[in-house]
Amino acid sequence: MKIWIDADACPVAIKEILFRAAERTRRQLILIANHPVYIPPSPFIRMQQVESGFDVTDNEIVKGLESGDLVITSDIPLAAEVIKKDGLVLTPRGELYTRENIGARLSMRDFMEALRNSGVDTGGQSALSQNDRKYFANQLDKLLTQC
Repeated sequence: MKIWIDADACPVAIKEILFRAAERTRRQLILIANHPVYIPPSPFIRMQQVESGFDVTDNEIVKGLESGDLVITSDIPLAAEVIKKDGLVLTPRGELYTRENIGARLSMRDFMEALRNSGVDTGGQSALSQNDRKYFANQLDKLLTQC
């Protein structure tokens, strides 16, 4: 199992958890972003910069993904593509997207986007808390020990 990070929007605290996990488990960790992202020196961690543009990062992740790989992203359409390729998806808040729940997540995303496009202020996500980080780390550990 390789771990892919949609690194453009992944919080630094989550990247740090992932860096430690890659070293501890000796798994390949690939960060994909359209701008340079810091990575610690490691034979298990690499960063790939792609061009800026709509879905360029997402397309690169899907292109390199193999069945059973894990993708860290909050991007719901990307998550749906990963699931179609039999990959696993974990959000930076520790939510696991699955075949059973991705349809509902896509519907809610589309609904919220329609509200925003009509001028409704839907607010945003709260800042990542210490509990969110701990929950993510626990969910990640579960996935890495299962696979």
